[in-house]
Amino acid sequence: MDREVIGQKLESLRRCLRRITDKCPPDSGTLVRDPDLQDIIALNLCRAVQLCVDIGAHLIAGIEAPPPDTMGQTFDTLAKAGVIHEHLAMQMKKAVGFRNIAVHNYGEIDWTIVYAIARHHLDDFTEFAKVIIPGLEDEN
Repeated sequence: MDREVIGQKLESLRRCLRRITDKCPPDSGTLVRDPDLQDIIALNLCRAVQLCVDIGAHLIAGIEAPPPDTMGQTFDTLAKAGVIHEHLAMQMKKAVGFRNIAVHNYGEIDWTIVYAIARHHLDDFTEFAKVIIPGLEDEN
Protein backbone atom coordinates (compact mmCIF):
# COMPACT_ATOMS: atom_id res chain seq x y z
CA MET A 1 0.00 0.00 0.00
CA ASP A 2 1.38 3.38 -0.97
CA ARG A 3 0.63 5.61 2.03
CA GLU A 4 1.64 8.77 0.17
CA VAL A 5 -0.80 8.08 -2.67
CA ILE A 6 -3.60 7.32 -0.24
CA GLY A 7 -2.74 10.45 1.76
CA GLN A 8 -2.96 12.57 -1.39
CA LYS A 9 -6.29 11.00 -2.30
CA LEU A 10 -7.63 11.67 1.19
CA GLU A 11 -6.61 15.32 0.86
CA SER A 12 -8.36 15.51 -2.53
CA LEU A 13 -11.43 13.94 -0.93
CA ARG A 14 -11.36 16.58 1.80
CA ARG A 15 -11.22 19.33 -0.84
CA CYS A 16 -14.16 17.83 -2.77
CA LEU A 17 -16.28 17.60 0.35
CA ARG A 18 -15.37 21.17 1.33
CA ARG A 19 -16.33 22.39 -2.15
CA ILE A 20 -19.71 20.65 -1.94
CA THR A 21 -20.35 22.06 1.52
CA ASP A 22 -19.31 25.57 0.48
CA LYS A 23 -21.42 25.61 -2.70
CA CYS A 24 -24.51 23.71 -1.61
CA PRO A 25 -27.37 26.22 -1.47
CA PRO A 26 -29.66 26.56 1.55
CA ASP A 27 -32.58 24.92 -0.27
CA SER A 28 -33.11 22.30 -2.97
CA GLY A 29 -35.06 24.68 -5.21
CA THR A 30 -31.99 26.82 -5.76
CA LEU A 31 -30.01 23.76 -6.84
CA VAL A 32 -32.82 22.67 -9.17
CA ARG A 33 -32.68 26.06 -10.91
CA ASP A 34 -28.91 26.69 -10.99
CA PRO A 35 -26.96 24.64 -13.56
CA ASP A 36 -23.62 26.03 -12.37
CA LEU A 37 -24.22 24.80 -8.83
CA GLN A 38 -25.44 21.50 -10.26
CA ASP A 39 -22.16 21.08 -12.12
CA ILE A 40 -20.02 21.96 -9.11
CA ILE A 41 -21.85 19.67 -6.74
CA ALA A 42 -22.27 16.74 -9.13
CA LEU A 43 -18.64 16.89 -10.26
CA ASN A 44 -17.31 16.98 -6.72
CA LEU A 45 -19.63 14.18 -5.61
CA CYS A 46 -18.41 12.07 -8.53
CA ARG A 47 -14.81 12.87 -7.68
CA ALA A 48 -15.41 11.97 -4.03
CA VAL A 49 -16.84 8.58 -5.03
CA GLN A 50 -13.97 7.91 -7.41
CA LEU A 51 -11.39 8.85 -4.79
CA CYS A 52 -12.95 6.44 -2.28
CA VAL A 53 -12.96 3.66 -4.88
CA ASP A 54 -9.31 4.39 -5.71
CA ILE A 55 -8.36 4.34 -2.02
CA GLY A 56 -10.27 1.09 -1.64
CA ALA A 57 -8.41 -0.44 -4.58
CA HIS A 58 -5.07 0.48 -2.97
CA LEU A 59 -6.16 -1.09 0.30
CA ILE A 60 -7.39 -4.24 -1.39
CA ALA A 61 -4.08 -4.63 -3.21
CA GLY A 62 -2.31 -4.36 0.15
CA ILE A 63 -4.35 -7.14 1.74
CA GLU A 64 -4.00 -9.43 -1.26
CA ALA A 65 -7.73 -9.89 -1.70
CA PRO A 66 -9.03 -10.63 -5.19
CA PRO A 67 -9.71 -7.46 -7.15
CA PRO A 68 -13.37 -6.48 -7.35
CA ASP A 69 -15.22 -6.65 -10.66
CA THR A 70 -17.15 -3.43 -10.07
CA MET A 71 -16.70 -0.17 -8.22
CA GLY A 72 -19.41 -1.17 -5.75
CA GLN A 73 -17.73 -4.49 -5.03
CA THR A 74 -14.70 -2.53 -3.81
CA PHE A 75 -16.65 -1.67 -0.67
CA ASP A 76 -18.00 -5.21 -0.27
CA THR A 77 -14.43 -6.50 -0.38
CA LEU A 78 -13.32 -3.96 2.21
CA ALA A 79 -16.21 -4.96 4.46
CA LYS A 80 -15.42 -8.68 4.11
CA ALA A 81 -11.81 -7.91 5.04
CA GLY A 82 -12.96 -6.01 8.12
CA VAL A 83 -11.60 -2.68 6.91
CA ILE A 84 -15.02 -1.00 6.93
CA HIS A 85 -18.33 -2.09 8.39
CA GLU A 86 -21.24 -3.42 6.33
CA HIS A 87 -23.42 -0.33 6.74
CA LEU A 88 -20.68 1.95 5.42
CA ALA A 89 -20.10 -0.43 2.50
CA MET A 90 -23.80 -0.22 1.66
CA GLN A 91 -23.78 3.59 1.81
CA MET A 92 -20.68 3.80 -0.38
CA LYS A 93 -22.26 1.45 -2.92
CA LYS A 94 -25.24 3.82 -3.09
CA ALA A 95 -22.78 6.65 -3.76
CA VAL A 96 -21.35 4.60 -6.64
CA GLY A 97 -24.89 4.29 -8.00
CA PHE A 98 -25.24 8.06 -7.98
CA ARG A 99 -21.86 8.43 -9.68
CA ASN A 100 -22.90 6.03 -12.41
CA ILE A 101 -26.07 7.98 -13.10
CA ALA A 102 -24.21 11.29 -13.12
CA VAL A 103 -21.33 10.11 -15.32
CA HIS A 104 -23.23 7.90 -17.73
CA ASN A 105 -26.54 9.75 -17.62
CA TYR A 106 -28.45 6.50 -17.14
CA GLY A 107 -31.45 8.56 -16.21
CA GLU A 108 -32.29 12.13 -15.62
CA ILE A 109 -30.71 13.37 -12.41
CA ASP A 110 -33.15 14.34 -9.69
CA TRP A 111 -31.52 17.45 -8.22
CA THR A 112 -33.66 17.23 -5.10
CA ILE A 113 -32.00 13.89 -4.37
CA VAL A 114 -28.57 15.34 -5.13
CA TYR A 115 -29.36 18.14 -2.69
CA ALA A 116 -30.25 15.56 -0.03
CA ILE A 117 -26.98 13.72 -0.67
CA ALA A 118 -24.99 16.95 -0.40
CA ARG A 119 -26.78 17.99 2.81
CA HIS A 120 -27.17 14.66 4.59
CA HIS A 121 -24.74 12.05 3.27
CA LEU A 122 -21.31 13.66 3.08
CA ASP A 123 -20.69 12.05 6.47
CA ASP A 124 -20.44 8.70 4.67
CA PHE A 125 -17.33 9.95 2.88
CA THR A 126 -15.95 11.46 6.07
CA GLU A 127 -16.54 8.20 7.93
CA PHE A 128 -14.76 6.30 5.17
CA ALA A 129 -11.74 8.62 5.50
CA LYS A 130 -11.74 8.30 9.30
CA VAL A 131 -11.64 4.51 9.01
CA ILE A 132 -8.72 4.68 6.58
CA ILE A 133 -6.54 7.21 8.44
CA PRO A 134 -5.73 5.01 11.45
CA GLY A 135 -4.50 2.29 9.10
CA LEU A 136 -2.09 4.75 7.53
CA GLU A 137 -0.83 5.88 10.92
CA ASP A 138 -0.32 2.27 12.04
CA GLU A 139 2.22 1.76 9.28
CA ASN A 140 4.52 4.59 10.47
